Amino acid sequence: QVQLVESGGGLVQAGGSLRLSCAASGSIFSINAMGWYRQAPGKQREWVAVITNGGTTKYRDSVKGRFTISRDNAKNTVYLQMNSLKPEDTAVYYCNAVIDYHSYWGQGTQVTVSS
Repeated sequence: QVQLVESGGGLVQAGGSLRLSCAASGSIFSINAMGWYRQAPGKQREWVAVITNGGTTKYRDSVKGRFTISRDNAKNTVYLQMNSLKPEDTAVYYCNAVIDYHSYWGQGTQVTVSS
């Protein structure tokens, strides 16, 4: 059974930084793309950033230049470094990973940015 466990959320003032982590564990043969999504209250879940197993990254426009996604393949872990945070970044952040051709989600971690 595969699990994704996130950590690193919290409360931060506007302009601050947070680093999210998501570790995959269980019966894993290969991990393809890993990514981060977020869902603000009353809104649909939206894609934030993705990284392939080859290291290619892609970001939604609103976080470009502020967020950086990275991964440590030896640890089956993906990270999201979030700088210059804005109140509109407030949401529950979810990790997603395609593992052995199946899509898995983490439980979510709350990020709150105060103005």
